[in-house]
Amino acid sequence: MTTLVAKERKESGNSSLHQLRNHGKIPSVVYGKHKESKSIVVKNADLLKTIREVGRNGIISLDINGKLQDVILADYQYDPINYEIFHADFLYIDLSTEIHAQVHVALIGTSQSVEEGIQQSLHELSITAKPNEIPETIEVDISDIHEKQTIKIGEIRKKYSNITINHEDEEAIVSVLTPRQEEEQQDKEISENEE
Repeated sequence: MTTLVAKERKESGNSSLHQLRNHGKIPSVVYGKHKESKSIVVKNADLLKTIREVGRNGIISLDINGKLQDVILADYQYDPINYEIFHADFLYIDLSTEIHAQVHVALIGTSQSVEEGIQQSLHELSITAKPNEIPETIEVDISDIHEKQTIKIGEIRKKYSNITINHEDEEAIVSVLTPRQEEEQQDKEISENEE
């Protein structure tokens, strides 16, 4: 298991948070059921390395002043311009207790019959699972998709039967639009952006 070193922090004012970030550190919080919330700080480079090693929903051994705790990265905020993380939330976990998580949906394969018009409606799925059963991504195979077809949640449940997908069976993950539908969708998006 990957270990991420953290230190408790006492200061919480804007100037001290700004100073931490200027020194390559990320102000963070660790919390959980029946556990005391703690304000901590981790090194930016260490957190990025950890995410690369364990993935977005992986289990991390958080070393706070020498005491190890199992956590996951519950949430983080980043600057939309330079994509740098400026705050992170860690959640204490118990490997035998299910938790909620958001998992990225990855479309795999390429359709021989459809080259254009594939529209992905859901990019993340809300799931409930034990921490060590949370998949890094939920893969949806579009190799056999054809025009006017939709792949729905109900069609992927069997493949991911060890987790609970918190969506209705009829929710569309990916659809193939006909050229006319695609035009109408683009017009709709343009008019929504103009409002």
